[in-house]
Amino acid sequence: MLTTVHRTAARIATACIASFWIATVGVELAGSADAVARVKHAIVMPGLLLLIPAIAATGASGFALARARGGALVAAKKRRMPWIAANGLLVLVPCALLLDRWAAASLLDARFVAVQAVELVAGAVNLALMALNLRDGRRLVRQRADAHPVS
Repeated sequence: MLTTVHRTAARIATACIASFWIATVGVELAGSADAVARVKHAIVMPGLLLLIPAIAATGASGFALARARGGALVAAKKRRMPWIAANGLLVLVPCALLLDRWAAASLLDARFVAVQAVELVAGAVNLALMALNLRDGRRLVRQRADAHPVS
């Protein structure tokens, strides 16, 4: 059950960040100022309401699962998780809130672009770290299956 919660929450968190990133790039390339404002608002509401609990559930379930396991893969995942959480809470969430406010006020100036660039880089970093955790999680599942073959 805990494994299912972990896997599901991680997939939701990854899908949220990826969709926020793709929507941001897409609307900047082909959208109007009104479309930018709508995307930025959707990222905040309901996006963050889905993302934040998903990241928290991923971290909590991951640490609970790791209690019973050891090794280099578990250690690597444990080292990445605080960076993912800190990047999300200290960079991505404040950027999202600020960009939503500025877009709603049609303040799409150089400051907006600079903060959005920071947001895109931070989002890409989180996606990369989450992809590494996904890869290592799959390796852990394979190791467990190899250690306990079904007869």
